[in-house]
Amino acid sequence: MIRYYLAFVLALTMVGNAQAQQQQLGPDKELTPEDVEDRIRTQEKPMYTPFVELYLLEETKAIRKEMQDTRAELIEKVVEKELSVADKTMSYAADTVTYFFYLIAGATSILVMLGWNSIRDMRNQLTTLAEKRVNELVVEYETRLKFIEEQLQQKSEIIHQNQADIERTNEVHALWLKASQETSQQNKITTYDQILDLRPDDVEALSYKADAVLEIREPLWAISLCQRALKLAPDNGHALYQLACAYAEIGRWEDAISTLAKALEISEAYRDDASVDPSFTQLHEHDSFRNLVFTDQDDSTDI
Repeated sequence: MIRYYLAFVLALTMVGNAQAQQQQLGPDKELTPEDVEDRIRTQEKPMYTPFVELYLLEETKAIRKEMQDTRAELIEKVVEKELSVADKTMSYAADTVTYFFYLIAGATSILVMLGWNSIRDMRNQLTTLAEKRVNELVVEYETRLKFIEEQLQQKSEIIHQNQADIERTNEVHALWLKASQETSQQNKITTYDQILDLRPDDVEALSYKADAVLEIREPLWAISLCQRALKLAPDNGHALYQLACAYAEIGRWEDAISTLAKALEISEAYRDDASVDPSFTQLHEHDSFRNLVFTDQDDSTDI
């Protein structure tokens, strides 16, 4: 839900920026997709505001309070249900014993009227039978109550797990916001490590950490991070692109080009990034790289 809110706010921000640019261009000139793309590339300020973060925190607080209220209401209903079941059990047991005593009294009266002399034996047998039946009922209701208790325990554990997941998600979201605001690559790496401590299999955190590692000239470290990410998600385009950059940094040209080709199969957007990425500077004269990245220029040259 939080991700949807953030996407909605970002979309509103982009629409507002587009409208502002349209006003700057004038009423006679229509805003083209190229203008919007150029505006996004030259964006100097982040597309979020403290109001967005405050809004998300307030929504998180409301969700947490709603979960607590739901838990309290569930516990109250469970207690009421247990009390109701216990009352019904005791009432049923008391009624059963009463009916057995009525039956014994009636049978005794009949036996007296018929002149039987074994009334005491009959009473003892009926008493034993009544106690046996009552014990069976008690055992049956205890079994049912135990089953209900187990079900409630499972639901309680699920609620606790969901609450922990929500708190972990909020913490990870706050760390992503912090990483986006950091200017130091070392601080970004530290923040990504904190995210990986909470979610060791976060592919995005691994690939973005590899990007930051490449910025501090550690291509071997970046290769290790990208390979770890690709084991979790083989079709992750960002991890493939960062791996290609790392291969290019250490001079493995063929591996860099083949890996970049895989990334371009996932998203054509990496073609523009590769054309200006300093990691591929030494590959600009490589025919395979030019055929892969500068396809438009090659077509215009042929014409």
